[in-house]
Amino acid sequence: MTFDPAYEPRSGLTHRDADWSGLRVLVVGLGISGFAAADALAERGARVTAVSRDTTDVITERATILDILGVDVRLGPEHVVEPPDGTELIITSPGVPPHDPLMLAAATRGLPVWGEVELAWRMRPLEGAAPWLTVTGTNGKTTTVNMLASILRAAGLRATSAGNVGTPILEAVLHPQPYDVLAVELSSFQLHWQRSISAVASAVLNVAPDHLDWHGSYAEYLRAKGKIYDNTHLACVYNVADIQTEQLVMEAEVVEGCRAIGFTTGIPAPSMIGVVDDVLADRAFVEQRQRSAAELCTLDDLRGDGPTVAPHYLANALAAAALARAYGVGPLAVRDGLRAFRPDRHRIAEVATVRGVRWVNDSKATNTHAAAAALTSFDSVIWIAGGLLKGADVDSLVEDVASRLRGVILIGADRARIAEALARHAPDVPVVDLPDTDTGVMDLVVSHAARLAHPGDVVLLAPAAASMDMFTNYGARGDAFEAAVRRHMEASGGDR
Repeated sequence: MTFDPAYEPRSGLTHRDADWSGLRVLVVGLGISGFAAADALAERGARVTAVSRDTTDVITERATILDILGVDVRLGPEHVVEPPDGTELIITSPGVPPHDPLMLAAATRGLPVWGEVELAWRMRPLEGAAPWLTVTGTNGKTTTVNMLASILRAAGLRATSAGNVGTPILEAVLHPQPYDVLAVELSSFQLHWQRSISAVASAVLNVAPDHLDWHGSYAEYLRAKGKIYDNTHLACVYNVADIQTEQLVMEAEVVEGCRAIGFTTGIPAPSMIGVVDDVLADRAFVEQRQRSAAELCTLDDLRGDGPTVAPHYLANALAAAALARAYGVGPLAVRDGLRAFRPDRHRIAEVATVRGVRWVNDSKATNTHAAAAALTSFDSVIWIAGGLLKGADVDSLVEDVASRLRGVILIGADRARIAEALARHAPDVPVVDLPDTDTGVMDLVVSHAARLAHPGDVVLLAPAAASMDMFTNYGARGDAFEAAVRRHMEASGGDR
């Protein structure tokens, strides 16, 4: 195969039409995406070397499978320094930053680097490939993509969520029973390495500083997010309340005729989707949009099992509706899909009400932007915060929400930085600093929160930080919180 690293398949051709056999490919990382990439490439006759810095039991098991398939697997940090001689293409896992020594060595040698998402796009079949509807943003990606998939299925389409959530993207693209359409979540890591995706419609939900340690600067993080709009065919969906997302649309190189579609929790102007009274209204994909709108659903359709609709949840629903409408889905399917949708766990999840105090798990709030969205959903909060801040500044967050705080409980590695911000902007708010680093600290957290809370308060786990200093992931952190709340309920005789 003659390999052209600058090849861009805007004509519709993909590398699926080329002969992958004999291509020397280095796959970096043996997580879910790396394993899938190595497997797909080996099946197509590529000469694959797979390397992994880690040697966990799961990775060792995957290495054994790949070895049977003829992949040259090399485990250990000594193999993740230089690309092997003769390497023509590198497929990297999302967690490997561009400043990693192996990536720097690849750049020095002029080797093309793709992520699994880019590889999946290039492996799409020439005919019958499922169109992509793509979503990114600092927060809300998973909820929006899963809402979108629910709407698409309500329209009778064979659809799935894929990419950074749900079905692995290579599995979705190469499925023996092809999908009609894919709702694809893309992280900034994945977007950094992509160059040729051409979605039917794409959305940036919001942008705020995050993963600056990986990208090196906020400007680079923004650049990665904005790449989702490049080559979009029909609609670039942006957040009217976040001017940066509209700016990213303006800077994107889109297919001629592509429209900019805004979503807003206020009254929509033409070419926008928004809210009129308690109705989600479409003034973008209707005839005579200067004077009319289509009703998509009501706020009651979004409430599910909860008492209210949080503003950011409403924004996610509007973005999902905009993408679905861009694809041609009718208003009734939008309504039915949003009615049927239930958010994943650890996203503003009501855990219990004990003696007038609501306990809410938003462990998924792993950055300051997500924590702000959760905190501004409630008026009187006992805030549980802390973990790994990933280089983020918490000063403006604390300043913005100070009036809502009735107490704060701090955990995790970077809790001192939050404490300093609280001392500056909320000096009268009681703060409990817990230095314990074992997972059992949640019982102490709940005990202190119960002592601080009064009827009408919300005890909110919205850490504004990653969890890996103390927990396996944000889900484990949320599970520990919910379990501790249940133990507190049993001890106190409270009820839901």
